[in-house]
Amino acid sequence: MTLKPEITAANFPALRAFLRGYFHEDVADEYGTPVEAADQFCEDAESDERTGVAQEWAHLMSLLQGRPLPEINQALTTKLGGSVRLNEEEIQQVSQIFARCLAVKHPRKVAND
Repeated sequence: MTLKPEITAANFPALRAFLRGYFHEDVADEYGTPVEAADQFCEDAESDERTGVAQEWAHLMSLLQGRPLPEINQALTTKLGGSVRLNEEEIQQVSQIFARCLAVKHPRKVAND
């Protein structure tokens, strides 16, 4: 039997910092939508920070796969400190953004010529 790690701030420190910094109560005023907030994070963050958040998001989503939406939102808000409740489509879109964040190793290429 494999024990799943608990969903706590201590187990997801990078994701907690992201949620508190981007998925807060002013998300609509600052970014428009949570999806745009995640996109902005990928623009703003250092590579290591992006990687940490993207990996923790993917890990969290794998732990919560198949769980009802209220349970997913409870993990993002109550357990990890975000202030935004997402719908299914937004969760998918944020997951895609973070997958892209992980895929992009060198966001700023320098021309050789």
